[in-house]
Amino acid sequence: MTSHIPTTSGSPALPPSAIQSEDQLDEIMTRPSPRLIEHVKTLKSPLLVLGAAGKMGPSLAVSVQRAAAAAGHDLKIIAVSRFSGSQTRQWLESRGVATITCDLLERGAFEQLPDTLNLIYLVGLKFGTQQNPSLTWAVNTLVPTHVVERFPQARTVALSTGNVYPLVPVNSGGANETDLLTPLGEYSNAAVARERLFEYSARKYGTPLALLRLNYAVDLRYGVLLEIAQKVWANQPVDVTTGYFNCIWQGDANEMIVRSLDLASTPPTAFNLTGAETLSVRELAYRFGELMGRPVGIVSTEAETALLSNPARLCATLGKPATALEMVCGWTAHWVMSGGATLGKATRFEVRDGRF
Repeated sequence: MTSHIPTTSGSPALPPSAIQSEDQLDEIMTRPSPRLIEHVKTLKSPLLVLGAAGKMGPSLAVSVQRAAAAAGHDLKIIAVSRFSGSQTRQWLESRGVATITCDLLERGAFEQLPDTLNLIYLVGLKFGTQQNPSLTWAVNTLVPTHVVERFPQARTVALSTGNVYPLVPVNSGGANETDLLTPLGEYSNAAVARERLFEYSARKYGTPLALLRLNYAVDLRYGVLLEIAQKVWANQPVDVTTGYFNCIWQGDANEMIVRSLDLASTPPTAFNLTGAETLSVRELAYRFGELMGRPVGIVSTEAETALLSNPARLCATLGKPATALEMVCGWTAHWVMSGGATLGKATRFEVRDGRF
């Protein structure tokens, strides 16, 4: 089991560059890689991004727009969401992404969406499941059937979650895509149902589909790394009961989601989307203590199981995520110490009973 904080191999560790503002963060997050620029050349307009107003959708859509511009490819990207607030919609449109306001729970709303051969599905509901489980099941199960019925010929990448797996031994290397989906809790089981209904509909219509089981994309404004760093900076003890996890820089996750359009297949295929390392909460807490000049308090001891995924299948095809976690740790430490903005949304990665 790898539990150390990874650095870029084959080169000396360099002090990470600090990110000073949200504008700089967004620029870095949406900066397209050469691989993404090459990939978008193959896409036909429009690319639909459904559920585009969440934590990942805006940066994903803009990264594709920037890649298309760099490639000299006139690709239209359309971000679709309810857009309950105008700020996200304005942010997207100011960066060249078209938007459509649409409640995807309403079957008739799909009539206003244009035909497409390339679709990225980011719709999902997790937090608040305990208070309103029926809404979680509706969002995570009804919408997939609507999407495939409306776009049966579209290559589709649907974002799922590593929560479809049960907890696994921390020395196992993480759950594989062929493991049984037997998680705890309403949200996790609704996520399994989302996959099953996508799969059923895709098989019925012959729709090419890739399911990406993401666990723990990190941004400086949210994510497991931020939560650990915040506790260290605030001199709060770090609970290590859930002592191990996987994560991936959101910019890398966005790129791999888009490039996975080439992996959409009939019948559908599932892939784990996360970083290649199993990270230790304890070791990360001590690393943040070093970076921040803070003593670190640890409570509890590590359980023998955790929510872990093995991304070898996806990495074998698309390559490993490009951004070293040591660099992200440096960015995160500086962000917390300088009072950088946060979304105020906890990952609740420490939850072990499936109650979200």
